[in-house]
Amino acid sequence: MILICVKWKVKPEHAEAWPEITREFTEATRAEPGNRFFEWSRSLDDPNEYVLIEGFDDDAAVPHVTSAHFKKAVAELPQYVAETPLIRNLQGQPEEWDVLAEFQAP
Repeated sequence: MILICVKWKVKPEHAEAWPEITREFTEATRAEPGNRFFEWSRSLDDPNEYVLIEGFDDDAAVPHVTSAHFKKAVAELPQYVAETPLIRNLQGQPEEWDVLAEFQAP
């Protein structure tokens, strides 16, 4: 599995609307074959920063970046961001989530 983490610094005037701005891209990506998850979170420290966690089967990343909705996002989303997003791309990750052994719920 490929695990991707992207930090998005959104312009302050678009931060509240970011989930709606990215909705079409998010829904289309989640519907792709080989997509395991595509989850947005908002930073607790910076209300203008969103973190995107993506998981794809090893052979699904190429179709993702060549898809029409990805190309549309690349063309349209830059107007809403304050800086180029930062990315971490890790390949060969386990396919399932592990339990956090150091922390157990009651």
